[in-house]
Amino acid sequence: QVQLVESGGGSVQAERSLRLSCAASGSIALRNCMGWFRQTPGKEREWVAAIGTNSGMTAYADSVKGRFTISQDNAKNTLYLQMNSLKPEDTAMYYCAADPSHIRCADPGKEYNYWGQGTQVTVSS
Repeated sequence: QVQLVESGGGSVQAERSLRLSCAASGSIALRNCMGWFRQTPGKEREWVAAIGTNSGMTAYADSVKGRFTISQDNAKNTLYLQMNSLKPEDTAMYYCAADPSHIRCADPGKEYNYWGQGTQVTVSS
């Protein structure tokens, strides 16, 4: 099993930055692909970014490319999402996810086995 706990959300003004963290526990073999998603009420969950934990491959949604950076600290078993130049439309609950398979890790439609509880990000104009 894998447990994921997100932190770092908050309320910020537009153009500011936030860094989200996702503390992972459980077998590292079950976390070969990790991703960040976001969701606002009444809308479908949106894929934001993904990273292959062995290859270091990263992928981003067009809406965040150039502003957000996904990274990992394997020693700390922590996944990060650095969010710069935040926009009001980035307001959402952000979720961390993990999956044992690295296949299709860069695919926004990939399904993940493990999910965190989420951390809220609110960006005001």
